[in-house]
Amino acid sequence: MRTGTEKKIEKKESEFTEKIVSINRCTKVVKGGRRLSFAALVVLGDKKGRVGIGLGKDDEVPEAIRKAQDQAKKNFMTVPMLNKTIPQEVMGKFGSGLVLLKPAVEGTGLIAGSAVRAVLECAGIQDILTKSLGASNPHNVLKATLAALKKLRSREEYAELRGKTSKEI
Repeated sequence: MRTGTEKKIEKKESEFTEKIVSINRCTKVVKGGRRLSFAALVVLGDKKGRVGIGLGKDDEVPEAIRKAQDQAKKNFMTVPMLNKTIPQEVMGKFGSGLVLLKPAVEGTGLIAGSAVRAVLECAGIQDILTKSLGASNPHNVLKATLAALKKLRSREEYAELRGKTSKEI
């Protein structure tokens, strides 16, 4: 039986796209048995050039994912894009993770491994060629991808560095 006091709870649709890259289960053996904890690695983006990654740890998976989302929102960065690809070829390195990103012509699609694909999809990049050359550890691959995206410069930034207008370049 429903009374008029219940509140209708609406789940607000977020403007961000979320991709869960990995969920790790960790077991600690204590006197009373095993104690489980989880670590979630999440990529968050708005498909308009802003993207961030986050790692959340908790005893329950949904709480670990929520913490990772909060961390990702704090670590947002803007990616310069040229149409639906990147302005130039770039390489990123983090730890033993090494990622190569190459711009591609329109219609090529997103050719990337799972961790790199998650970052690029959330950023809104649609045509790109990538190759992961180093470690396959998703933590290092994600951070190497972000390191590569941080190296990117738009045409306007290069023009400003050289003291010219973007049409002169």
